[in-house]
Amino acid sequence: MTEQSDTQIAAWRQKLIAFLETPLFLNSITGLILFNAVTLGLEAYPFEAVWFTDVLPVVDRIIVAIFVAELLLKMIAYRGEFFKSGWNWFDLIVVGISLFPDAGPFTVLRALRIMRVFRLFSVMPDMRKVVEALMRAIPGMGAILAVLSLMFYVAAVMATKLFGPTNPDLFGTLGGSAFTLFQVMTLEGWAMDVARPVMEAQAFAWVFFVIFIVLTSFAVLNMFIAVIVDSLQSKHFDEEEERAEKSEADAQADRDEMHRELTAIRAEIKALREAVTQGSAASPNSAAKAEDRDE
Repeated sequence: MTEQSDTQIAAWRQKLIAFLETPLFLNSITGLILFNAVTLGLEAYPFEAVWFTDVLPVVDRIIVAIFVAELLLKMIAYRGEFFKSGWNWFDLIVVGISLFPDAGPFTVLRALRIMRVFRLFSVMPDMRKVVEALMRAIPGMGAILAVLSLMFYVAAVMATKLFGPTNPDLFGTLGGSAFTLFQVMTLEGWAMDVARPVMEAQAFAWVFFVIFIVLTSFAVLNMFIAVIVDSLQSKHFDEEEERAEKSEADAQADRDEMHRELTAIRAEIKALREAVTQGSAASPNSAAKAEDRDE
């Protein structure tokens, strides 16, 4: 009785997993996330209509209830496997934030409800691949960030020493110099707001800024792009290798199955030949015995 019950539960869980992985269910959740993004965006407008003050909060609670039901179904279907996926943890945290009340110390969490839109990362495979590639690029980006930080520190110290006395507003302190150099690195108003005021007192200051821009904006920052692109390519190659390995495994399984079938056919043919041989050997003996009886 227990084994039969366990079998029924396992079959029911398999049906639930199949339902959760159907395109209809996944597309419905995706559409609900997009709809929720629109409703959360509408809350940023100061509407005074009844549908805004009364209807939208109800719609928001219904959407959260659906998301909670989805996670519960996944927990029931996948059991312990649910918590082995980082994306499931991400969904759990994002939806969990929405369950906090909108009063008291949790009021600040109301703004974090927009993070539900990020659930598209876990629902849409293409987005998930990009995020996973970015996560894989973090170690390489960390090394580049360390190099950039070192260059910033050296340049900030030099700028404070060189331009601090004449332009204390921009380069009066080490922190102020670092912030000004960050503006220079972004190329946002660096010429008119930073370089030219400094050049009024020190004509050759442009040399410092040009070298700094070349080293940071054109060299180091492009390394970030190179690392991310390399990570995306590596992930693509890994997926291609996985598909090739899976295809090879399927082909090997087919070859093994054909080998087993051929072995079985050969055994049947051998058995038939032995039966025919034994029948042929028994036929002369039977004829001889019949002749002896006739005599």
